[in-house]
Amino acid sequence: MSKLSTHLAVLCNHPLFKGLPESALDELEQATCSRRLQAGQTLYYQGDSAQNFFILVHGQLKLHRHSSDGNEHVLGIVRPGGALGETLLYDKRPSHLLTATALRDSLVIQIHNASYRNLLKRYPQLAPALLTRLSERLNQRLEDIDNLATSSANHRVARFLMLRQKGTSGVVELDIPKRLIASKLGIQPETLSRILHRLSDAGLISMQSRRIDILDQRKLAAFLHDSADQSYRSMRSDSRAELRKAG
Repeated sequence: MSKLSTHLAVLCNHPLFKGLPESALDELEQATCSRRLQAGQTLYYQGDSAQNFFILVHGQLKLHRHSSDGNEHVLGIVRPGGALGETLLYDKRPSHLLTATALRDSLVIQIHNASYRNLLKRYPQLAPALLTRLSERLNQRLEDIDNLATSSANHRVARFLMLRQKGTSGVVELDIPKRLIASKLGIQPETLSRILHRLSDAGLISMQSRRIDILDQRKLAAFLHDSADQSYRSMRSDSRAELRKAG
């Protein structure tokens, strides 16, 4: 099987293209190309024109931006099968809101936006999958904003561990550096390390290199719940203080 046919097979099995008839493969071939990235290489920068979107075949990319003080803020990690830039398909003046950089050697398939829109018109059976992904992406962003705005550092770390475990196995594989995890959670790396060691000392987790084992799911869930309650009480207290000042 040629490299091109391999990529077509990847696309035809991807949710955004699944169900596309064989008669459309030539059209799909004309709309796509592959790009290889070395670790550290940037796929696109914040503010670049977005005339294409991408499917990650293998490797890993981070979505990030830099604040005015020069600090990097990681907003997402893209793993194989993930899409980048598809939310801008129908933007009138599309430009990337984040920078995408390879964390390891990666291969992406580039799809021209206008060509994909034409496929959607001709094969409307593709539309539900796109709408599902857009809805999931929006809900995830809203959840991230709420988590950063209203939760404590303890809550964010506990929630991360609960969500990142493989099923209910209690095994969490850290496939990115801890500094990037901390940035994604909106905390400092030393804060992340301190909370992880606190959980370890309490017997809730064990840590070995890039693996974390959740030793007590029930207690970690209780820790997550207590952290959320503390954040809520603190927020209410701050609100009352602001009202007293305003009065």
